[in-house]
Amino acid sequence: MTKSPKKLAIKSPIWHPFTQHAIMPEMLKISGASGAYLQGQDGRQILDAISSWWVVTHGHCHPKIVEAIKSQAEKLDQVIFAGHTHGPAEELAQGLIDITPQGLDPRSRSNLYKCTAMCT
Repeated sequence: MTKSPKKLAIKSPIWHPFTQHAIMPEMLKISGASGAYLQGQDGRQILDAISSWWVVTHGHCHPKIVEAIKSQAEKLDQVIFAGHTHGPAEELAQGLIDITPQGLDPRSRSNLYKCTAMCT
């Protein structure tokens, strides 16, 4: 016996990528994370074997990363790059340029990483 899509459909105002909303049963709600593990709202600990889409390479809530984010947010949380800049973005862009292979045109390297810094 199969359940109808209406009974299985996710009831959420959020569109979740790579999810078949019409047939997906209720999703596990995550309430926290630490290191390599996610904490389900139901109390289960789940190994995050894909590093939340490969972006949490140092683990969830790594103390040094949390502190760096807090420190920066206390000084400057965001500024539009249209006609403005800031030190951390310039330092990141220059650092990326410095580690880019030297065979590339320096103007292309510079533009590439200034764009990348703008997106962070």
